[in-house]
Order: sequence, then C-alpha cells, then structure tokens
Amino acid sequence: MSGGGVAQLKHEGSQRQVAVAGAIAGLVSRFVIAPLDVIKIRLQLQVHSLSDPLSYRNVQGPVYKGTLGTLKQILREEGLTGLWKGNIPAEALYLAYGSVQFSAYTYMSHLLEAIPQPYTLPSTVDSFISGAVAGACATTATYPLDLLRTRFAAQGRERVYPSIVASVRHIAEHEGPRGFFRGLGAGVSQIVPYMGLFFASYESLKPVVASSPIPLPFGTSDAAAGIIASVLSKTAVYPLDTTRKRLQVQGPMRSRYVHRNIPLYSGVTSTLLNIWKNEGRRGMYRGLTVSLIKAAPASAVTMWTYERAMALMLTLEEKLTDD
Repeated sequence: MSGGGVAQLKHEGSQRQVAVAGAIAGLVSRFVIAPLDVIKIRLQLQVHSLSDPLSYRNVQGPVYKGTLGTLKQILREEGLTGLWKGNIPAEALYLAYGSVQFSAYTYMSHLLEAIPQPYTLPSTVDSFISGAVAGACATTATYPLDLLRTRFAAQGRERVYPSIVASVRHIAEHEGPRGFFRGLGAGVSQIVPYMGLFFASYESLKPVVASSPIPLPFGTSDAAAGIIASVLSKTAVYPLDTTRKRLQVQGPMRSRYVHRNIPLYSGVTSTLLNIWKNEGRRGMYRGLTVSLIKAAPASAVTMWTYERAMALMLTLEEKLTDD
C-alpha cells in the first residue's frame, strides 16, 4: 500500500482485488503458523491439570507440558508431519476466510460511510462495526472447514478419519448438518469482539506506530500495528476460543482423539462454566502463550501480505490502464 497507510484500506481496490488480496494473505499466513496452530489445539483440548497428578493418572494419551514440550512430544511420537495435521482444510479455511473477511469489511465500511450527516459514526466505531460484521460473516461461512481443521489436528497416531472426504461423509451421516456447526455460537461470540477490537486497534495504532522513531519489522508499520492489535484482541476473547475447540470435537468420535478424556459438553455457557469449575482460570487460558506467539506472526504476515498484494495489483492495473 502507498504512503496513505491503513486509513486507505477500505478505499483502495475493487471488491475483487480486495477478495484476492485477502485470500493470498490468508494462505501465506496459514503456511507460516500451521505447526503453532496444532500445538495450540492440542493444549486447548487437554483437560487434566499438570499441577494435579491425580487428574491424569488413568489418562490414555499424551500429557503436554508447555509449548516446547508439546512440540517435542508431537515430533517424537508423530513425526514432522504431525505438526501439519489438518493443514488441507486449514488452508481452504484461511483462503476462504481471508477473502470473505476483507470483502465484508470493505463493503460494510462503504455502507457506514454512506450514512448522512449528522448521523455519521466516528472512525473508530466505524472500524469496530466493520471488523465485527466481517468476522461474523467469515466465521459462519467457513465454519465447517474450521471444525474439520480442529478434528484433524486433534488426531494422534490413530487416524480417526482416513481422509477429508471420509470425515465429511461420517459427520453428515452420524451428526447431520448441525454437526458441521458445533461450537458456532462460541465462534461468533469470540470473533465479533475480536475482529472489532482488532480492526479498530489496527487502524488506530497504524499512524502512531508509523511515527515511531524505533525501527519497525519488515520496514513497515503495517506488521507492527498488526502484531499489537492481535495480541490485545486475542487475550481478551481467548476463553471463548477454548470453548469453541472443546465443542468442535464433540460427537461420536470424541473418545478417539489424542486426548481420550475430553468431557461431554453442550452449549457455550455450560462449557465455559464447566471448564471454570473443573480446571479453573488456567483451563480457560491453556495454550494462550502459543496462541499469542502464533497471533503475532499470523497477523503481521496477513496484514503485510495483504498490503503488498493490493499494492501490486493496483500497480499492475495502473500500468495496464496507461498502456
């Protein structure tokens, strides 16, 4: 993007260019953070307490201890490919999610900007609403892929589903259409404040970070602003992310995942209360460290790639027009 910065994010490019740039950003981001995503999901699904040996005395399956410990254990027991389990549905998820997210964001921004005076909204409120709507639309549209990503990442050495096609058939046959949307309530409840806070923080931080005398990563304020906004937003809504993961692995195959003792949950509120009661605050935030480690490069790469892809397309369009 040119020197106008992120304030122009919603103004530059056609809807198709926005969709393409968002999709490219999603794919690149997913490739970079895939192993961290698997580690995070494994930690989120672990219900036994590391401080209480009695909680996992009779547990079949691994007991993960921290980000590095989980990484080493997956490599030792499942090999390098274990870190990319669920990558195919995840790549499809990020491709579709990035495209829908940025398209919905720019579309909603244009609608809000069309509001006549004196009813126009402050730019921060505009960004929050646009980000929240974009997140809700993208989450709902791509949720079945998110569920498949989680279920494949939760598989240990035993293959619960032999292939993506087999998993779709099994879920459709044994769980029905609703099976593809287990935990959607938690997903939307999480993503609305997350994306709203992320875009509002991102657009507010961009001019501040741009004027910083400190050298910025990648030589741009896009990545730095993306990192800060993502960390703040992710921490605020993390318990809902854990709830979503726990609900996504419910169903007839629940006892066959790498963690054999995942409890039976139903509903967002009851799941949150169950985790709080039986696992405490640590249970709500299990995997937060690796999630924040993941969030920083993911958001930085996403926003940096989006800005560069959009700038490239605009440059090519300008050259073609001139010719």
